Amino acid sequence: MTMIKADYERLAAWRYALRRFLRFSELAAAEAGLTPQQHQALLAVKGFPGRDRITIGDLAERLQIRHHSAVGLADRLVAQNLLRREQGVEDRREVYVSLTQGGEALLGRISVAHKTELARIGPDMTRTLEEIAAAGRQEVKKDRKRAGAAQARATAR
Repeated sequence: MTMIKADYERLAAWRYALRRFLRFSELAAAEAGLTPQQHQALLAVKGFPGRDRITIGDLAERLQIRHHSAVGLADRLVAQNLLRREQGVEDRREVYVSLTQGGEALLGRISVAHKTELARIGPDMTRTLEEIAAAGRQEVKKDRKRAGAAQARATAR
């Protein structure tokens, strides 16, 4: 796959749009008295598919951090009364975390602001990402066509 100037421009536009949203998110978390990672942790717990509580291992995976870092993060959120910790019933080695009422309320306020911001910037971000994906698909088709032609030449020999 080759890159042309337009590919770099699309990637740079996507990265810029993403960074602007992340900066918005960082500021919204700070205004609520949270670090960005604490906000992400609350969102990871609330947004986990099919469950209202998750293991520390799940939290570490969702945030792409090490297990011991997730333990420390959960400890800080428990101390702020935003998360509660529960020991597993079947396996007492497992530790689950879930949101407290205060954590739910705080996350709800931050999330409304995020939804509003995404409604504002989402169409531009979606268009940019679709352009990147379309260009990539075209390049893959060209590569397959070239590979097929090369294979046909080799077979004809």
